[in-house]
Parts: sequence; structure tokens; C-alpha cells
Amino acid sequence: MNKPSSTAMIEIRDLTKVYGRTQTPAVKGLNLEISDGEILGFAGLNGAGKSTTIRLVSGIIFPSGGHVTVDQRDIVKEKIEASKNIGWVPELPNFEPNAKSIPLLKYYAGFYGMKGRELEDRIEGLLKRFNIWEARNKKLKEYSQGMKKRFSIAAALIGEPQNFLFDETLNGLDPEGVRNMRDFMLQLKKEGKAVFLSSHILSELENVADRIAIIKKGELIRVVERSELSNLGSTAVKVRINNMDNGAVAILEKYGRVETVGDSLMVRDLKINSAEASRINKELAKSDYDVSFFEISGEDLEDYFIGLVGENR
Repeated sequence: MNKPSSTAMIEIRDLTKVYGRTQTPAVKGLNLEISDGEILGFAGLNGAGKSTTIRLVSGIIFPSGGHVTVDQRDIVKEKIEASKNIGWVPELPNFEPNAKSIPLLKYYAGFYGMKGRELEDRIEGLLKRFNIWEARNKKLKEYSQGMKKRFSIAAALIGEPQNFLFDETLNGLDPEGVRNMRDFMLQLKKEGKAVFLSSHILSELENVADRIAIIKKGELIRVVERSELSNLGSTAVKVRINNMDNGAVAILEKYGRVETVGDSLMVRDLKINSAEASRINKELAKSDYDVSFFEISGEDLEDYFIGLVGENR
């Protein structure tokens, strides 16, 4: 299910977090690995444990059980060294409201021993890269939510970490910001960084992730490889018939549940396996139906995701 541990830069082993007196785990026995040069998507409904997992990996909170290692350093036992190589962008960045961007970034850089002209140039480059250089003399309380999000990304980059944690980072960004963030994450991957991306925007996970881990009520229930995205879940057949009539529908209904989708029909809940689905096209042709489009596919990621994690499941 996961990549070999010898290649993992972030390793999550049997990770558990329990809050309060109820002893109900927010995260339970989670095992995941994120390798250099990989983007691992993390999907789940609200309250599934995504943000708790990200906070555990970042070292902001401690686990009730299990452990996390970052570049082979334990995030609890070797917190300082492990944390130095993590860039964390929370869902809702929270900074000292009266602070300004440059002094605050210099403060963060102090943890890495960075100073001098090189640091000045790096800060200028980051603020320009994320389009907040012109606001450098404003207090952070004057920043919009999108500007705060971009500043938090700049702050995460200040120490040039190898590993990145993005918790619903696409929230609060306009379409251009989402596109820029997508390009940025793909650039991190190209640079050999490990990226752990939590998001409820499944289409964006599809765009960038090498694998997508799906979590429900704190437990990992599935890891989807990119190669599987085109053939998820149950097989369906989409067909377009130029001389459509009730007879054609009757043929399709022999093979599954028929739905109208625009100018096409979808046959779902197939009574035959995917390898035999081409039989439908052959029977239609034998009955003199003019088939202009015929496609066999799996569910899309959104349908598959809801099928796995829906509350009634």
C-alpha cells in the first residue's frame, strides 16, 4: 500500500491521537510514508482527522501512540532537528497581528542561524515570489486572508526545508492563487521535496498528487495510486446511440442500471465484469443500433470518495 520505508522522508507509524475523556481517537493506527520527490494527497470529510494528522507530523501536538520520523529523526524525541526540515502551512494562519512581514521572517530565520545579505535577498525573493512585496510595510492584520496564506507559505520556505505539510492550503485562494499554488507544489516535487497535501478539493489532489490517502474517522481506509484514477470503483459504460429507442434501452437494462447523462446513457452497477463490457456494444450493433460513442470507465474520484467515506457507510 505504501512505498518502501527505505525511501521515505516522512514516516508515520501506528500514529494515534486521543482527545479528552471520551477516549475516542481522532487518529487511530495510521501508517503512511511520503518520499522525496512525491506529493501525497490526504482526503477525508471534515472531522476525519486530516488536520490532527498534519499537526502531529509537524510536532505541534504530541501523539498518544505511535511515532513520526522526518528524515529519520523522531518528531517527539528529536523535535528541534526534525522540525528544522519541515515547512508547515496551516489551514488558518495565525500571526502576531501587529507584526510586519520582514521582521517576522527574520525572526523565523534566526532558528536556522540565517542572517546578513543572503537572508535579506532571500526574504525579498520570497515576498516577491508570492506577490506580497508591496505590502511589506503593512501590519499583518491588514493582510487579506489570501495574503496571509501566501505569507505563511513564504514563512514555511524561509529555512529551505526538504519536507512540506500543506493543510487545506488552497482554501481562501482565488483561482489564480490556486493555479500558482499548484505550480509551486509541482516545482517542489521537481526539486525532490516531499509534500503532504491535505485538501477537500479532490480535483486539485487529482491534478498534483502521486497518491491519495483517504481517511475516515481517524483511520486510513484506502491509498489510491495515480495509475488507478482512471479505473476506480465499480465499472460503468457510457454509450451514445444515434437511433435511440426503447429497444436500445431494453438491451442496456439487461446489463445494469441505466441513467441519462446529457445526450448519452450510463450503464451502472454492471451485471458483468469489466472485461466482458464490450459485449454491450456488440449486441447493440447486432440489433442495428448506430453507436457513435462507447466508453468503459471506473467511477471518478469524487464518486469513489463519497462511496468510501459517506456518513451512511
